[in-house]
Amino acid sequence: MAIKYIPYFKDTIDGQAILDNFIRTKRILKYADNDKVKEKIERGLPLYETEVTEIVGDVSDNLVIRGECLSACAYLKEKDIKVDLVYIDPPFASGADYAKKVYIRRNPKKATALKEAKRILEDEELQSFEEKMYGDIWNKEAYLNWMYENLMAIKSVMSEKASIYVHLDHHIGHYVKILLDEIFGENNFRNEIVWCYTGGTDNKTSFGKKHDTIFFYTKTDEYTFNGDFEPFSEGTLKRFNKQDENGRYKENKLANGKIYKTYMKEEGKLVPDYWMFPIVNRTYEEHVDYATQKPEALLERIIKASSNKNNIVADFFGGSGVTAKVSNDLERKFIHVDVGVNSIETTRDRLLSANASFKILDIKDSVNLFRNPVQTMEKLKKLIPGLVSEDDLDEFWEGVINDSDLGKIPVYVPNLMDSSTKLLDITMINKIVNQEIIKLDDEIKKVIIYYIDRIDKKEIDSFIKENLKMDIEIELRDLKEVLSETINNDEVEYHLDSNKICIDTFISDRLIRKIKEYNEKMKLQSLNNGKKHHLIKISTNGLELIEMISLDCTSSDGVWHSDEEIKIDELGYVIKKGEKTDEFWDGTISFNKKPLRIKIRNISGDESITIINSQNK
Repeated sequence: MAIKYIPYFKDTIDGQAILDNFIRTKRILKYADNDKVKEKIERGLPLYETEVTEIVGDVSDNLVIRGECLSACAYLKEKDIKVDLVYIDPPFASGADYAKKVYIRRNPKKATALKEAKRILEDEELQSFEEKMYGDIWNKEAYLNWMYENLMAIKSVMSEKASIYVHLDHHIGHYVKILLDEIFGENNFRNEIVWCYTGGTDNKTSFGKKHDTIFFYTKTDEYTFNGDFEPFSEGTLKRFNKQDENGRYKENKLANGKIYKTYMKEEGKLVPDYWMFPIVNRTYEEHVDYATQKPEALLERIIKASSNKNNIVADFFGGSGVTAKVSNDLERKFIHVDVGVNSIETTRDRLLSANASFKILDIKDSVNLFRNPVQTMEKLKKLIPGLVSEDDLDEFWEGVINDSDLGKIPVYVPNLMDSSTKLLDITMINKIVNQEIIKLDDEIKKVIIYYIDRIDKKEIDSFIKENLKMDIEIELRDLKEVLSETINNDEVEYHLDSNKICIDTFISDRLIRKIKEYNEKMKLQSLNNGKKHHLIKISTNGLELIEMISLDCTSSDGVWHSDEEIKIDELGYVIKKGEKTDEFWDGTISFNKKPLRIKIRNISGDESITIINSQNK
């Protein structure tokens, strides 16, 4: 449960309107559950315990936070940290599932054979499968309520001279623009920036959709803006063909015959609000194989324009970590927030390569996620005993459990993609009792409601007793008990040899099951289309399932110190301290100081920590 709730804004008094012209938004958008959002904002931001899990480099103010936007903002408010620039690239409500291609590494033994044969491994020979990163599938009303709450939280941690850039596209951007007008004020709208990019399209029924929209707002009318300038064209230079002590100019003749001068700025002309930056693909050095990665040049323009050195730049949907990386390059402080472990790991490795110093924080919000929310939801369906899908039920219910005595029991599970479902309160119980249960068939005798956090049970029971008009039992179950089962460590066997740890075997039951499912799918496709599909083969030692190894030579528990570290790229080459080498990984990691713990990250991003047994030789 949350330690406490922190007001979004200071000095809010009872009865004071803190949502400004909220009724206006309700009237224009006509989306549901406005009162629920209002109630949550009046309650405040949920503050949870936080744990520093790793320190990279010298201790600094730079933060990488695993957690949701709301709880991260609560942490910043509690620490009285104000941000000077916000860039967010939240889900677009696009209806798409975003996947990550997971590459099987080259087994060290085979890599050595390749090196001896002086043969380079080609990209086509790489074995891979895909895993979902996150599902961007939203009900429009749920999305807008979620965004309203997040934007209010972000505003509450912005400094008075801060700016915010909200990156969206055609799916939902026009709706969010109305929210931004209300939250930040129409007078504080500065630009609708269009980011244009190229690439092929198979769409034959409309023009290719090749741009995103970035809304630029400020908190007040006093804000940082440095602009960005580009050279004048040759034609313009020719028109400004005269010069005096004030610089180059052109003469303009008025109707009354008077002549005045227009001078050319030395730095060039201010760039317009449409920007051309290419999408980052595998041919770019900055590519980190993250589905929604944005180009560094795009963030460089934004960060230079709306911040100065030593300002704090925050990204609350941090993704690939481009905002943090570019901020560090430009000598700004950064705060990266994301709920997915793949984002935190990608950003951590990217910042390590950039020689950044930062702390990694984990927000203990009682939600034990497996990699990311969408994969956790998939696992939950398998972990709830007896849960099966039921087509006849409303989508509110996750499925049913078939009971020999009671028949079908509908089951509700909070959507981990939507933080607004985390707390079981009177608003949610009211929805269940007065909207969802009354839709069920008369033969339903019981429902099961899973929750992550809840208000006092007596208050919930009292509400149910007074309002439930049907003869039906409501059973409340704590989802955290199921979530705790989603995390299982991989297993490693090793031995020490002088100043090296040699990895003998690495076993990841989760990956082996995933690869088995992939192979079964490929076999089925081969039967259906007659084409031969390559199956993924894993060696008995399983070393090709390892992506990164880190040694902590400082502490045997608590905050992680990566004193020695190697990463293995897709082709089997070693990356040391962020620098790529031409060495194939040989199954070992060297150390100068006695290691106390070893951390191994598998190719899907799961990390397991093992205490080093010095007797293991």
